[in-house]
Amino acid sequence: MHSQYDIIVVGAGHAGCEAAAAAANLGSSVLLITMNMQTIAQMSCNPAMGGIAKGQIVREIDAMGGYSGIVSDRSMIQFRMLNLSKGPAMWSPRTQNDRQRFAEEWRLMLEQTPNVDFWQDMVDGVIIENNKVAGVTTSMGQKFYAKAVVLTNGTFLNGLIHIGEKRFGGGRSGERASTGITEQLISLGFRSGRMKTGTPPRVDGRSLDFSKMDEQKGDDIPARFSFTDTPLPVTQRSCHITYTNPEVHEILKEGFDRSPMYTGRIQGLGPRYCPSIEDKISRFSERDRHQLFVEPEGWNTVEIYVNGFSSSLPEDVQYKALRLIPGFENVKMFRPGYAIEYDFFPPDQLELTLETKNIPNLYFAGQINGTTGYEEAACQGLMAGINAHLKINEKDPLVIKRSEAYIGVLIDDLVTKGTDEPYRMFTSRAEFRTLLRQDNADLRLTPLAHELGLASDERMKKVEAKANETGAIINYFKSQSVSPELVNPVFETLGTEPIRQKLKLINLIGRPQVSLSDLAAAIPELEKILTNYTTDAIEQAEIQMKYQGYIEKEQEMVDKISRLEDITLREDFDFDGIRSLSAEARQKLAHVKPRTLGQASRISGVSPADISVLMVYLGR
Repeated sequence: MHSQYDIIVVGAGHAGCEAAAAAANLGSSVLLITMNMQTIAQMSCNPAMGGIAKGQIVREIDAMGGYSGIVSDRSMIQFRMLNLSKGPAMWSPRTQNDRQRFAEEWRLMLEQTPNVDFWQDMVDGVIIENNKVAGVTTSMGQKFYAKAVVLTNGTFLNGLIHIGEKRFGGGRSGERASTGITEQLISLGFRSGRMKTGTPPRVDGRSLDFSKMDEQKGDDIPARFSFTDTPLPVTQRSCHITYTNPEVHEILKEGFDRSPMYTGRIQGLGPRYCPSIEDKISRFSERDRHQLFVEPEGWNTVEIYVNGFSSSLPEDVQYKALRLIPGFENVKMFRPGYAIEYDFFPPDQLELTLETKNIPNLYFAGQINGTTGYEEAACQGLMAGINAHLKINEKDPLVIKRSEAYIGVLIDDLVTKGTDEPYRMFTSRAEFRTLLRQDNADLRLTPLAHELGLASDERMKKVEAKANETGAIINYFKSQSVSPELVNPVFETLGTEPIRQKLKLINLIGRPQVSLSDLAAAIPELEKILTNYTTDAIEQAEIQMKYQGYIEKEQEMVDKISRLEDITLREDFDFDGIRSLSAEARQKLAHVKPRTLGQASRISGVSPADISVLMVYLGR
C-alpha cells in the first residue's frame, strides 16, 4: 500500500475537498483521508451555497480553478441573485441544491482528478520529525507520510451532540467524533478553544400545507456560479416562507429548563449571525414572530430543511412548537435539530498562508480555524492546498490581499484579528467591496490562478475575451454622441431630465434611472453593435461605466494602502526592542508577528502612531 505522498489532507468536507483538488491539480500527489467515504462533501447543514458575501466567495473559488462553483451549478435546484435592489457591490448569487447530487458531483470530480488517492479511517495524530510535520497516524494503526499535511476536521474534533438533556459524542448526526488530534496539538504548544453550532429539524414535505406559506421562486432567468459553461436549470423548485408566532415561542420557552444552552451544559460560543430559535426568542423578546425558510433537500426527495429553526431543545418540545407554525399543523419530523460542540484552534496561530506558526508544513483550513459556513471553509481549503504545494516545491507563497478578493479579507481577518466566535463573511467586512464584486471575480483572480497553473488556458482565453469586449464597449460609449431627439422620448418615460444638445453616451449611462438596455432600445445603432458582444461583457461594461467614480475612489485608497502592504517585516523582527512603541503594540505585534506593515496596521491595539514609529525605524 502506498504510504508516501506529497500532501495529506485530513477530512473530506468542503475545505478538504478544495484543498485536495487544488494541490493535485498543481501536480502534488495527494492522499485524502476521511472517516466515511459515503459522506464526502456532505452538506451538513442547509442544502444551499452562496448568499450575501458567500456567493462572492464561491465565484472567487471558481475563478481560481476550484470546484465549488461547478459542483453547485450541476446540483442546483434553484438560483437567486440576492440584493438586486442595491448596487452591484451587494449582488450575491445563491443556489438551492440537491444535497445528494452535490456530494455525488464532488466525489465524481475528485475521483476524476489525477493525483488524488482516498483512504477511509480516522486520523488520531500527526507525525512530527525534525520539528516539522512528516505525516499522520490513524486509528487502525496506519502511518502515512507526506511533505505537508492539511487538517480540515470540521466539527469532528471531540464533537459533542446535544438534544435537550441528552448528549453524546459525534461529529455530525449518525457519525462518530474524531479524537486524539486536539490533545496532541496542545502538547505541541497550540491553544485550543470550544465552539458550538446547530442545525434545524428535518421534516416530511408530504405533511406540510404549502398553501398557508408564501412561495419563493427562483429567478426567471437563472444564472450560475461558474465562469465555465455549466448547464443552466430548465426548471426550478420553489422554497417557501412561513413564520413563528407567540404560541410557538411559549411552547419553546417551556423547554428552556431542559435546554443545554440554558443549563450550562454547552460551553462553546455559538454563531452570532445564525442563532438558534431559542436564542432568537430570548435575545429578541420584543418580536412576536421570526421568519422561517422552508427549503427542499433535492429534486425528488420529500425531505425539507426548516431554515431558521435551529434548536437543541428536547425533541418533544421541537415537535410541539413546529405543529403551531402555519402550514406545519400536521408535520411529521424525520429527525430533530441538535447543537454540536467541537474544538477549534484560534487562527492567530497561523501564517497568512494558513501554515501553522508552531509546526512547519502543517496547515489548518475550515472550521478548525473558527469559521462557519461551507463557502468560508472551501476558500480556506483552496488556499491551504495551493500554499502547501508551493511550500514543498520551494516556491513563493500565495497571499491574496484584502483589496484583491473576499478570500483575502477572510484570511487576513482570521490571522490578524483572530476570532472567539464562529466567523461569518459579510460584505461589510470588505472595505473595498465595490472592487470585489461577484461579476468581476474572473477578471481579478483567473490571471493569478493561470500563472500558478491552476486555471486552464481555456479559462484564461475566456477572461481575456471578456476584458477585451468590455473595453470595446466602454470605448464606444466614450467616443459616440447621441442627439436629443433619439433619447428624450425614452428619458421622459424613465422620469429623467431630457438633454438639450448632443452628449457622449458615457455621460448618459451614469444616470441612476438609465440602463444600458434603455439606451439600446432608443438607439438602433447601439442595439445592433451590442449583438456582437456577450451578456457578461455588456453587464461588466455597464457596471464599470455606471459606477466609475466609486471604483476610481476605492482604487485610489487601495493604491495608498498598498504602500504599507509592500513593506515587509522579517519573521524574527524584534518588536520588543523598539521602546517607542506602546506597550500594548509591542505585545500584540510580538504575538501576531505580522508579515507586512499593512497587516500590522490592522491589529487591534496597534495605533497609527505605532505604525509611524515602525516606518521611522524602517527608514521609510
